[in-house]
Amino acid sequence: MATGWQIRARRALTAGVMALAIATPGQADSLRHVMVDAYRHSNLLEQNRYLLRVQDEGVAQAVAQLRPVITFIATASRELVNDTTNASASLVAELLIMDGGARHFAIEAAEETVLATRQQLVSLEQQVLLDAVTAYMNVWRDMQVVGVRERNVRVITQQLRAAQDRFEVGEDTRTDVAQAEAQLATARSQLAGAQGALDISRELFNLAVGRYPNGLSGPGAIPNVPRSEAAAQALARQEHPAIIALQHEVRAAELGIQQAEAGRRPQLSLEGRLTETFVAPNPLQEGGSATLGMTLTQPIYRGGQLLSLERQARAQASAVRMGLSQQVRLNLQAVGNAWARMNIAAAQIQAADQRIEAATLAFQGVQEEASLGARTTLDVLDAEQDVLDARISRIEAQTDLYLSCYQLLAAAGLLTVENLHLNVPEYDPAAYADLFSNAPSRFNSPQGEQLDSILERIGRN
Repeated sequence: MATGWQIRARRALTAGVMALAIATPGQADSLRHVMVDAYRHSNLLEQNRYLLRVQDEGVAQAVAQLRPVITFIATASRELVNDTTNASASLVAELLIMDGGARHFAIEAAEETVLATRQQLVSLEQQVLLDAVTAYMNVWRDMQVVGVRERNVRVITQQLRAAQDRFEVGEDTRTDVAQAEAQLATARSQLAGAQGALDISRELFNLAVGRYPNGLSGPGAIPNVPRSEAAAQALARQEHPAIIALQHEVRAAELGIQQAEAGRRPQLSLEGRLTETFVAPNPLQEGGSATLGMTLTQPIYRGGQLLSLERQARAQASAVRMGLSQQVRLNLQAVGNAWARMNIAAAQIQAADQRIEAATLAFQGVQEEASLGARTTLDVLDAEQDVLDARISRIEAQTDLYLSCYQLLAAAGLLTVENLHLNVPEYDPAAYADLFSNAPSRFNSPQGEQLDSILERIGRN
């Protein structure tokens, strides 16, 4: 259910948005279409999807540390003094039986790091979509400002011509004509500035979306946002991907402490060896042999290295916890800022509507009075400027309202493809891990190649 400010804001925006949509071609870009393109064409998202694979491989490598290690060894040597030759081949199998839990902790920490990286990918997805919204709204704003300033140039041109006509018949002075000329020069300068700002916004659009805009159909309806600031703050504390990512990082750091503590515990390993000696100085040494043995190691003194690793792990965990606390504060600030901007923008739209209505009536009245000789050309130009300023203020307030709504969604962790129901295949961050995280596998497997093709379809075609 929409809140009161949302209802008022939607009513205030309806006329401007519908007018723009009617005036724009049917094939023009909608905001949702632009967000889809930004998601599909983002180099940052593609880069971080592959970085997520790097972390997935970390889990596979940690798992491999608990698996048997089988090695083939072949040796051949010749003793030059005694002129004898040795040649043998061995198959060695090693298995870690006990290490105080260090490698189990390493696996769990690697898994927590993967989960954190997945949430960081969601945070980046939010930033990509917010950049696309910002680029879209900047172009939308600048297009409207250019249109308003073009109309202003036309109106002032007409005023100048009227002043020149009145001057020729003696109703106006040369000063009136000069004032109109000065206003026209100012209007043309402002139009050039607006057109330049639009060109700059188009370049930023290309950077954010991966292409230039193809006309804009308008931002559409205001997105559904949390009903209250408190509700948005609750989401920002608990559900925001940056918060969840840091929670996983805290858990990984705590596991790192346990892993460092396990480094002081004994390790027990089993080794089996099959050897075939082909050539030996003593023929009795030739033939096959098999051995099976266990090795126990206990660190006694390593110059303080193990204790240093523990202290380092504890410091790392404390640093991550402080980072989590700081991220909560940043999220709450972002929610507060966005909520305040929404209320400000909604109020500014209503005030701008009233200002436009009043300024338009005043302009019409001044024109009537000027036709009767009760007002000067400068009075007419000033009244027209008031109308212009009011219209531009409304355009800027509209832009601020949409941007603040999407900023609030991002601050609450809701600006995602899934939550916005965008029509684009979502990237499954667990697909690669499901294929390879249990143990190292063949790099060019059919499953891996299929995953690559899916990634390419979601990303750059």
